[in-house]
Amino acid sequence: MSDRKPILIAGAGLASLLLAQSLRLSNIPFKVFERDASFVFRAQGYRLRLSSEGLDAIQAVLDPETWKRFWEACGKTGGLGFASFNAVTGEQTEHHLAPPTLVSRQGEGKTIGISRGDMRRIFAQGCEDNIEWARHVTGYELTGDGVRAIFADGTRSVEGSLLVGGEGIYSKVAKQLSGGKLKVYDTGARGIHGQAPSTAFKGLGEGVFRLRDDTRPDGAVFIITNVRPGDMDDPDVSFGWTMGGQPGVIRAPNDDYSIVGKTAANIAKSLTKNWHPRFRPLFDEMNESEAAFWKITCSTPSGVPEWPNEPRVTVIGDAVHSMTPAGGIGANTSVRDSALLGRLLREAGGYSPEITALYEKDMRVYASEAVHESYSTAVKQFGILIDEKTSLTI
Repeated sequence: MSDRKPILIAGAGLASLLLAQSLRLSNIPFKVFERDASFVFRAQGYRLRLSSEGLDAIQAVLDPETWKRFWEACGKTGGLGFASFNAVTGEQTEHHLAPPTLVSRQGEGKTIGISRGDMRRIFAQGCEDNIEWARHVTGYELTGDGVRAIFADGTRSVEGSLLVGGEGIYSKVAKQLSGGKLKVYDTGARGIHGQAPSTAFKGLGEGVFRLRDDTRPDGAVFIITNVRPGDMDDPDVSFGWTMGGQPGVIRAPNDDYSIVGKTAANIAKSLTKNWHPRFRPLFDEMNESEAAFWKITCSTPSGVPEWPNEPRVTVIGDAVHSMTPAGGIGANTSVRDSALLGRLLREAGGYSPEITALYEKDMRVYASEAVHESYSTAVKQFGILIDEKTSLTI
């Protein structure tokens, strides 16, 4: 029998909002609690590449009109495919077509990408009245016939039928639910997100690019970016890039990775001051206010652990399977969570006691594979190494 208490969702990230969209379309009541004050409270991160599996999951959730709006907002990048360059000499070191999992399903051979901010806004459309801002979920309590979220100020939410922890790598719900078994390791590697007018990327041309500098004695620095057609001559359009450094290369002042703006921009410019003139405009012309630090983290490489199932609580997205950016599969795995859990709730007409166990059983399989793949790639690209017994967690 359907329980009409709302589904409670902690966090308003990609996985949470796509789940909310699924619930809205299934006429299942829900509430989303987000710690930030708004969508623009802080930097929205880098551009995401979408795999065929990720696109399938998103399309399975959205109604045709919203899917059309989403698809039109995606960039379709062809050109050189995936190309790697020596950032200092400008020489091309590698060139290959985009992996089949990261191209359009229409046989065009193009990489599909969208900014995290645009993705969040589209997923949130129609759900706005159900989002409560500045509500930081720090735990939960089970009731006789439901669950309540506990907020940082000590207050409680309304009683819900199910709580879904989707509040990212620092998820308190995940730690409480799993008894500490869900861990997020600090790899030691750090990065910076940046943006510049699209005209700054004209020297690259259309394609997806990796620029790498191996000349530094303290470790490699690299960026990943994609240059989409149609916007390269419009100075009012910005493209983003994601910089990464091996452990110890990129450091925020006082180890404060919440810093945004000129401080992060200056470090990015300093790290790339010897790069080839072809690449310099990406940094010389960057929008300094949009620069932001980030930590490169990863969940347990050996797989998503098991914990005693709780019918009233489960977790999605980075809260359960944080990944490095290597391979570009983190967001794609997160939206699969939303589609799977949303489908199970829709088929049951709302909450049902067996849903979290069914969801977690399937999620552990594909998410464990994805985390392992991302970690294995990052070991080579980022020079990281996680010892599950001794490495630091966040």
